Amino acid sequence: MVTGGQRSGKSEFAERTALKLSDRPVYVATAEPRDEEFRHRVMLHQQRRGNEWTNIEETICIADHDLPSRTVLVDCVTMWLTNIFFHCNEDADHSIAMFRHEFDRLMAMDTTFVFVTNEIGLGGTSENPMQRQFTDLLGLANRYVAEHADDVYLLISGIDLKIK
Repeated sequence: MVTGGQRSGKSEFAERTALKLSDRPVYVATAEPRDEEFRHRVMLHQQRRGNEWTNIEETICIADHDLPSRTVLVDCVTMWLTNIFFHCNEDADHSIAMFRHEFDRLMAMDTTFVFVTNEIGLGGTSENPMQRQFTDLLGLANRYVAEHADDVYLLISGIDLKIK
């Protein structure tokens, strides 16, 4: 698991990690770019990866894909949970249950996973109730992923710190 703030270097670190583990890793992109700025971010991520990557775009049901015996980078848990949250009509209890179910399906595979996520709860508290609810929800999801992870890294200003 690789966590940290925006633009902290999480994805680049996770990509290097996956390439150390496999010469043919899988990249699962969970984002649905909905505006031009986000499409540009996605394009920069895509340009950084070479032909050695197998790319999959999946917003919710990652375990539906054939991933056995591979090294799989999931970028990122935050967007994956966002998709689940809106799929569940912003019901936090249903969202965390669905996330855990989907995550457990992945953990049942004979696969090495590298999960990228964000620490959005380190900033200020939002005035928006839905944003507060999602921040709490992501905190729960991150704890669940970290509990199952062999290694957890925190990226701060491009510097990786192993915390588990």
